[in-house]
Amino acid sequence: MLSARVKRIVKAVLPRIIADAVRPLRRGGTVSDERSYDLIDREFYKPEFSPWEGFGEFKAIIAAVSPHSLVPREGLWVLHTLAKQACHIPGNFWECGVYKGGTAIMLESVVSSAPGKQLHLFDTFSGMPEVNSDYDNYHISGDFSDTSLEAVRDRVGDGAHILYHAGFIPQTFLGLEAEQISFAHVDVDIYQSVTDCCSFIYPRLSSGGFIVFDDYGHATCVGARVAVDKFFADKPERPLVLPTAQAIVIKLP
Repeated sequence: MLSARVKRIVKAVLPRIIADAVRPLRRGGTVSDERSYDLIDREFYKPEFSPWEGFGEFKAIIAAVSPHSLVPREGLWVLHTLAKQACHIPGNFWECGVYKGGTAIMLESVVSSAPGKQLHLFDTFSGMPEVNSDYDNYHISGDFSDTSLEAVRDRVGDGAHILYHAGFIPQTFLGLEAEQISFAHVDVDIYQSVTDCCSFIYPRLSSGGFIVFDDYGHATCVGARVAVDKFFADKPERPLVLPTAQAIVIKLP
């Protein structure tokens, strides 16, 4: 049996020995903590590079979007990055679930620099429709009613490249059967609305195009995840789930 004195010594010394042993592994086991190095854009390493904190042009985007959006900065960065790439893919931009227009402001800034593309914005602009009690575990009809088409139009703009579709999905999809889509942001929270978006958007999504599901991983939007998983269960694409709670689908050829 160890004496009380030995136990105290082991307890005091052992943690330092372990810490010294594992310290080199923190940077791949090859670079000492004591080695100095230059770091460009140091303020955006927290500790990894975090451009969503306001790197480059994104600082102005955060300032314009965040007051009118529930999407966190990390999620906004994902949307912005994929939207910029989608400018080089045939088809228009769709956003289903606009709320106060925050992410629509950002998408409009991307679309306006891509000649020939349109931005379609779908929302009731008066709150959520009826929910499915089997899957929708939190939201109720009428949630997110503190908005209006007029307020969103004032924020986002009324250029010829912006088309507003006020009403319930999927009725507001009628007449758009010939659409080609390169980018879709689906932020409708509930099972049936996500299902309806998948059913209409997926067949019209260009090869290489993106669907970003905002609510996939949120504990308050289980119906959104169930809808995505059911729809893509027999499709070749696999939804890529991110730590932001978003899920991304990239259309295969």
